[in-house]
Amino acid sequence: MDVVIVKDERFDRITIRRADGTGAQTRFPKKGPLPHDAIHFFVEDALALTSGFWGMIAAGLHPEEVQALAKQGGHASASRACVPTANIVELIQAERLVECFEANSWGAPSTPETVRDVARAACAASLVPLPELPDGMIEAIAARVAALHQEWVPAPVGHSFAFCWPAHDG
Repeated sequence: MDVVIVKDERFDRITIRRADGTGAQTRFPKKGPLPHDAIHFFVEDALALTSGFWGMIAAGLHPEEVQALAKQGGHASASRACVPTANIVELIQAERLVECFEANSWGAPSTPETVRDVARAACAASLVPLPELPDGMIEAIAARVAALHQEWVPAPVGHSFAFCWPAHDG
């Protein structure tokens, strides 16, 4: 699956083309200086998650359907914390880890131990187990996020970030 994220002023845009020729387009509001769904790619790729955000998109869901699925399946939030259904556990794990790596990119990088501790607390609050997260994996994800930060932040509107999700295409 080929994915292109295009920088815009208030919303970034995503264009998806799956291996079977189907595709999707959407836009999403900025949650910080980097495109949130690009960090999903780094996290889910490193952890080989097959049922995270990008795995679900590769399987045929539209990005907006993933959000609805998470809500139906018991996505833990401040107002609605319950044990999530099994089909969205990786999705929630990915979301909690993405939030950790986003926060880690906003200032001086944290140690792998600190990232893991924050991720453990975030996963526990969402009632999902923390995936195995060795130091080397944390450092590799953080390096990818830092590289994107250096490229994306100074780039003008219209700049794009593209990636391929071959490991998860059916």
